Amino acid sequence: MTRRTLVVLALGAFVTTLDNTIVAAGVPSIARDLALDLGALQWIALGYMLPFAGLLLVAGTLIDRWGRRPVLVAALLAFGLGAAAGGLAGSAWLLVAARVLQGVAAAFLVPGLLSLLRTNLDARGRTLGAAVWTACLAAALALGPALGGVLSAYLGWAWIFFVNLPFVAAMLVLVPGTVPPGRGAGTRAPPASAMVLVTASLVLPTTALAEPRARLPLLAAGAVCGVAFLVRERRAAERLLPAALTGNRVFLGSLALQLLWGLGISGIFFFTPLLHQEFLGLGPVGAGLPLAGVAVAVVAATPLVPVAVARHGPHRTVAAGLAVVGAGLLALAAVNHVPELWPRLPGMVLIGAGSAFTVPMTSHALEVVAERHSGTASGLLTAARELSSALGVALIGAVLTAVRAAGLEAGAPAGAALAGGYTAGLLAAAGLTFAGALLAVRVPQRRSAGTSSPRDKRAVP
Repeated sequence: MTRRTLVVLALGAFVTTLDNTIVAAGVPSIARDLALDLGALQWIALGYMLPFAGLLLVAGTLIDRWGRRPVLVAALLAFGLGAAAGGLAGSAWLLVAARVLQGVAAAFLVPGLLSLLRTNLDARGRTLGAAVWTACLAAALALGPALGGVLSAYLGWAWIFFVNLPFVAAMLVLVPGTVPPGRGAGTRAPPASAMVLVTASLVLPTTALAEPRARLPLLAAGAVCGVAFLVRERRAAERLLPAALTGNRVFLGSLALQLLWGLGISGIFFFTPLLHQEFLGLGPVGAGLPLAGVAVAVVAATPLVPVAVARHGPHRTVAAGLAVVGAGLLALAAVNHVPELWPRLPGMVLIGAGSAFTVPMTSHALEVVAERHSGTASGLLTAARELSSALGVALIGAVLTAVRAAGLEAGAPAGAALAGGYTAGLLAAAGLTFAGALLAVRVPQRRSAGTSSPRDKRAVP
């Protein structure tokens, strides 16, 4: 059971994260075929990320209500359907619609899988499972552009989406023997008003960053929905987010760290292949391939993470990892004016190695919650990561576009203007990541009372 669980976790983490970045190297090909500009291209990524992030809180609660196996099977079928539709799409709107379907499916798929850390594995298995999950997540973030470039160059960009289907088929075979049937005990259906308000409060502000013409109305609507949700949660007898989670400082700190880490690297990863093609003159394969160095660094550093946690504790380990990621982003910014590839590799290696040491923020956060809230907790953690991915693409995209436009107005060549915008994005990302490193050492070291089941008291880290 443990081995099958780890395999399912690895496949799920890889394929759902792969869809965040695999389109990056294929973006120029898609833009040419479908006649899209830079602003429209963002929606190929955001069409997946926004429903993914926006529905995760609702999905986690519904998983606890409906049971993991039926939700996972249905989500896998929808994810595969969206992948097939994306590969067959002949227009921008059909492609974005297919990406939205995949994002909705992933919103149910990821917390359902991540909750298996809590329900299928013991304390030692959870640490290993979280390491496998994060390693596959980081590897997919790094390998996605390279794989997308290879597929776009040799098979066509449609295969960026078709490549998901073997992963879906394998998981459909494995899930029935890994996930027990049945519904969660003691859970109720979440109120519809809470689901609508929390989803809108997550999706609207992120959309505002990508749509400057409607920025103020979207931000205002998102703020109103967010305030209404908080007021409703405070007064309601049946809350969408259990007090055991919202009152747990360790868990809330881990959510904030997920958000800052994702903000720091997701937007950079999305725009890096575009920079490599437009500024360095590389093809689709060469543009995405350097990010494989990030994946290699993640894999190489992962075995050192348990040693670091045992010696320094989870919070200092995460703080050090985030600091190394920030140093890698600064290293890239320092050499970004050089129109060559090799000076960028050390910074990419630092980003990968540092990301490996952020693993404990997931495993430790799940340790401090009761099993009956594992789906909701997993949904919250994944929502923080996916929301940060969408915000990262939108935020870095806004910074990059503004600085690039200023460069073009000043008479800079198109490639140099893009590089200037990318450097500004790197500096913004580094600042967010260093803020996460400072926060990590301030997160409480001990679990809050009453959040663990009695049989897990001996598993306190």
